[in-house]
Amino acid sequence: MSFKETSENLFAEHLPRRREDSRKGENGRVLVVGGSRTYHGAPFHSAKGAQAAGVDLVYLALPSPIVSPIRSMSADLIVYPLPDYKFTSGCARRLLKWLPMVDAAVVGPGLEGVRVEVLSEFIRNLQLKKVKVVLDAGAIQRGLNLLPGSRVVFTPHAGEFMRLTGVELPNVIEDRVPLVAREAKKLGAVILEKGHGDVISDGETTYVNHTGRAAMTVGGTGDVLAGLTAGFLALGVGELQAAAMAAYANGVAGKSAWSEFGNRITASDLYERLRVFLGRFDREDKT
Repeated sequence: MSFKETSENLFAEHLPRRREDSRKGENGRVLVVGGSRTYHGAPFHSAKGAQAAGVDLVYLALPSPIVSPIRSMSADLIVYPLPDYKFTSGCARRLLKWLPMVDAAVVGPGLEGVRVEVLSEFIRNLQLKKVKVVLDAGAIQRGLNLLPGSRVVFTPHAGEFMRLTGVELPNVIEDRVPLVAREAKKLGAVILEKGHGDVISDGETTYVNHTGRAAMTVGGTGDVLAGLTAGFLALGVGELQAAAMAAYANGVAGKSAWSEFGNRITASDLYERLRVFLGRFDREDKT
């Protein structure tokens, strides 16, 4: 099966110009829903990934007990407390009632124990509000009842891909390509399958990405990737291109961190390197 290689050309072609007279909120707003008693860092990494994409506003919806620690980590994020450790139907209703206008959402980083029916209803409500959705980690579940025709982006590793589709992926990337494409077409979604080489497909067009290093197996890099994807979606990039761009940029940042720290990088090392890399493609339109 044929596929395309990701490259820097994606950014020149798809990253939108910013209007010179634009105002706060007009250049992307992202919501991150996640976190739990165990995984407090995952949603923070996703939020920082969304910021690195160049969006104006990032909202974090978190279980109340981890709100204060996350607020202390960054004054640049807007944090909304949820009443329970798990994402319950009450959390979903409360969040939807509070939710300001956003362009894209990441659901799942650090999320534990959420029921499929609660997750499905929440995502469908986001879709009805025309919010573009990235599903990561705890939100990647089989049996989700999503709105047809409004493609979401799934960002699974091989184990999560099997949980979502029931399909075990081979190690050779060329052998993974047709399987990822087939399942993306079945779901009517975009799949960004992350691993030793990433496969990104909407069922019709497939990209393969080879940026990155083995040091990126460290926890949190996938959370950054999910947030970065949502950031590009919020800027108006299409689902397939946003996922391909995120995979490429995340890998570039990881390789840059590896060149300095070797196999001792952390997910936090990616933030500034993403901003430096992506800043090369920024343009403004005169008004």
